[in-house]
Amino acid sequence: MVKIISASATDIGLRRTNNEDASLSLTELGLFALSDGMGGASAGEIASRYFIDTVGEVFANQDHATEERLCTLVQEAFRLSNQRIINHATEHPDDQGMGCTGELLIFHDDRYLIGHVGDSRIYLFRKGKLRQITKDHSLVQLQVDQGIITSEEAKIHPMKNIILRALGSDPILSLDIIKGTVQLNDKFLLCSDGLSDMVDDKEIQDRLAARQSAEYTVQSLVDAANSAGGKDNITVIFCAVEST
Repeated sequence: MVKIISASATDIGLRRTNNEDASLSLTELGLFALSDGMGGASAGEIASRYFIDTVGEVFANQDHATEERLCTLVQEAFRLSNQRIINHATEHPDDQGMGCTGELLIFHDDRYLIGHVGDSRIYLFRKGKLRQITKDHSLVQLQVDQGIITSEEAKIHPMKNIILRALGSDPILSLDIIKGTVQLNDKFLLCSDGLSDMVDDKEIQDRLAARQSAEYTVQSLVDAANSAGGKDNITVIFCAVEST
């Protein structure tokens, strides 16, 4: 058996006037979720909150579910929040165009399960190496996959924030489900692009490699993003796997 040590932090950044990110950490259930909203006025905040609230609702009292059941619940959380965002935009025309990314990570025994839509990210730090588990649903990532641009060019591309999948954008949601086995001393990081756009993977890796508390780690990442310009809201959830 393993136990999860976690911490989270969010920051408005240096250039925004509101925080459209939202997150959920239920460490006792091994459940973590993050969302980055988009849309005019407060619509982005509303969309991200729909996702986070729906995740909490769907997974209430599900602490003894099987992996198969958890996979069904992940799909339901994304489906239901997607529908709620679409319904809200229909009923409130001023909020047309609202949407959000969605990241959901749940631990079950020695396994992990991820649901992913958008360009927020989940990383795994294992045996000294950082790996991005999710793939950005973005225009520049598609161009990288097609060989049109390089990964380095994607980082500075003027359209790097155009995403191709988001909650609230289509009634039929295409969702990535990712499964894997947990190892002792694994570290997982969920983040909005307010971190990943400002801090490169090498620096993230170095900060996760440092033997610091979970709270110190997340705050150091937020501080690094702000030191690099803080162009967007920054939200970070850190999970470390330890033995019981």
